[in-house]
Amino acid sequence: MSSPHPIDSGSTAPLAILREVFGYEAFRGPQAAIVDQVTGGGDALVLMPTGGGKSLCYQIPAIARARAGHGVSIVVSPLIALMHDQVGALHEAGVSAAFLNSTLDWQEALDVERRTARAELTLLYAAPERVNTPRFLELLDGLAARGKLALFAIDEAHCVSQWGHDFRPEYRALAVLHERYPAVPRIALTATADALTRADIVERLQLQDARQFVSSFDRPNIRYAIVEKKDASTQLLRFIEREHEGEAGVVYCQSRKRVEEVAQMLADAGVNALPYHAGLDAAVRQRHQDRFLREEGIVMVATIAFGMGIDKPDVRFVAHLDLPKNIEGYYQETGRGGRDGLPADAWMAYGLQDVVNQRRMIDESPAAEEFKQVMRGKLDALLALAEATDCRRVRLLAYFDETYGMPPDAPPGEERVPLMHCGSCDNCLSPPAVWDGTDAARKLLSTIYRVQQQSGIGFGAGHIMDILRGKTTDKVKQFFHERVSTFGIGAEYSETQLRGVLRQLIAIGAVEVDAEKFNTLRLTDGSRAVLRGEVPVRLRESVSQPAQRRSRRERTSGASAAAPAAAAALDTAGQARFAALKAWRAEVAKAHNLPAYVIFHDATLAAIAERAPDSLEALEGISGLGAKKLEAYGAEVVRVIASAR
Repeated sequence: MSSPHPIDSGSTAPLAILREVFGYEAFRGPQAAIVDQVTGGGDALVLMPTGGGKSLCYQIPAIARARAGHGVSIVVSPLIALMHDQVGALHEAGVSAAFLNSTLDWQEALDVERRTARAELTLLYAAPERVNTPRFLELLDGLAARGKLALFAIDEAHCVSQWGHDFRPEYRALAVLHERYPAVPRIALTATADALTRADIVERLQLQDARQFVSSFDRPNIRYAIVEKKDASTQLLRFIEREHEGEAGVVYCQSRKRVEEVAQMLADAGVNALPYHAGLDAAVRQRHQDRFLREEGIVMVATIAFGMGIDKPDVRFVAHLDLPKNIEGYYQETGRGGRDGLPADAWMAYGLQDVVNQRRMIDESPAAEEFKQVMRGKLDALLALAEATDCRRVRLLAYFDETYGMPPDAPPGEERVPLMHCGSCDNCLSPPAVWDGTDAARKLLSTIYRVQQQSGIGFGAGHIMDILRGKTTDKVKQFFHERVSTFGIGAEYSETQLRGVLRQLIAIGAVEVDAEKFNTLRLTDGSRAVLRGEVPVRLRESVSQPAQRRSRRERTSGASAAAPAAAAALDTAGQARFAALKAWRAEVAKAHNLPAYVIFHDATLAAIAERAPDSLEALEGISGLGAKKLEAYGAEVVRVIASAR
């Protein structure tokens, strides 16, 4: 494209652009205020959950400012996949956009640079590493000198913070944008940041004067469940077969080896699963990612190297087989499910070894002690969420300083009441039976103390539990531990119960695991309060029971307002029209080399199928169907509807 798209000229009013270009009738939540702030030349820090519409918060100001003669907007994005999808979607909407990244050859990159220099683009996407190069800054200097540098949008802004879960040092250098071009407005956006990370973003990007917009962190369409890890692979397979057969999902594992094993296990069981981790050949990773984005029903088994910036709307579940490092990471990863507003599951299997591994990684890190302390605090918050017997959503939102039922972006004057139950997490749906593990905890701590006192060395969890339960194993007899005064005094407790007790003792810091001495247990200063009975230990009896199988219609019924005409709500004739539209969309997407959702989201297809339009005029006003798409696809859509009657 050597010239701007026709859509890049027209009204500069944000609402008109929203309707004309993107096909939406009204802004959601704080979008209107954010767009007005940035379009008017002000800075903004935006915290908005995944699926909340962050992209529109800079795309609409970019279009408005381009139409007003301000030139090109620069979008700093850390991921190639996101750049490709967003630029493809903008082209489909009729907006002149491009990216500069390693997928372009020299001539293609030079062409993009020339079009940028001539201010022919509305949006240019680039990674932070490129933005900080002398060549790119020289390009920006030329635009700024002519008054053609409209806006800087810094996506995934939490990457600038050492306290964030995806810290990237190259983001720190983006402070040069404000120092070098102080008159150009900036908008920094993220889906995940606690108070500490927010403060770091403000300081590092020099956004002290920026207006802050903090949306509710609640994702009401996501159902949270955390189960006790017994046989994690089998539990995962059972979960997928019962809840999400044939649906797209992401499974996170901590190690590359585990990714390979789980992907193979699922594939052997008939699940369409693919592995993804940094150790795979780059071409294989790209092929797997493309299949995940373009095909239906793919389950991606991955390390956290996969996910940030993935825009696929119909991911129906996100599963964790290993504990993340902190709540921000957990929230960001689970937020990749249900971006279309329809029901999705966040499922995690969690066990004693997860606690041990995460504590060890922090303790063995070469980082400064101050950093380790912050990381321990963040891990403690996640452990508290995993061990919780009350509402998980209430706890999750509280971590981000939000009271459930009282979102920060509620309309002024609207009366809100704090809520203690969401009614949709595992603890609310099936309140767990809770037992008092304080006595068991004291006996376990006493056993650790007496065994070390007698033998002069520490021992691992399994051996300590054998002594407490009175099991005369070869190892118990070898060290004469049947003579320990606590031998057999915990015979009434099962190994599962004691593992739960030990897990919580490690979680609260009453027991440490010495990784250098074969994962032996040792007491801490925090042990005393538990031994004295000052700290109660209360645990659930079991969290590993599978949920009752639900039909797909049950899982999609009552879908959120984000997709009011979900396909599941259509009658038989509507379902047939929807299926015909999906088949047509797949052909178009393949021809354009784009994911299907970039052409039209399922919600838009469902709305078309419900209305069954017989003319171009009848298509007008359908959400997600802007002017360019109506012009490009309207006649074909009407034809497909007619053929499906």
